[in-house]
Amino acid sequence: MERTFLMLKPDAVQRGLIGEIISWFEKKGFQLVAMKFLQLTPEMAAEHYAEHGGKPFYPGLVAFITAGPVVAMCWEGQDVITVAREMMGATNPAKALPGTIRGTYAVDTGRNVIHGSDSPAAAERELAIYFRPEDFFNWDRSLAPWFTE
Repeated sequence: MERTFLMLKPDAVQRGLIGEIISWFEKKGFQLVAMKFLQLTPEMAAEHYAEHGGKPFYPGLVAFITAGPVVAMCWEGQDVITVAREMMGATNPAKALPGTIRGTYAVDTGRNVIHGSDSPAAAERELAIYFRPEDFFNWDRSLAPWFTE
């Protein structure tokens, strides 16, 4: 089973979308194995967005992600990284297909409600920023056989 990092951004929290968005992944059959409600420090944001350091949009990105609480999560499942990215939709909500999370809830690229790892390496790096090994829960989901072979 593959793991990915997903974060509900401050706009999703402020708009009361936490439960709705989490339900998308539960209904898809993915398993939540770690979750935290927290406010990022500028240092955490800098680590999270390290690849964007020095770009013109970077200061605004850090200011936004640290402006309010976020929900950091680890989801597990078959092809969870690829499928979660498809469920999220395009970064620019104007290009996000209807029926995706961003296509449904977001209207602005800077306020696009969710972040998801784009590769196994990114997932590993991002999960390590937010979670310690003891934060992950391995549990048996009774419906698991109904989702995958």
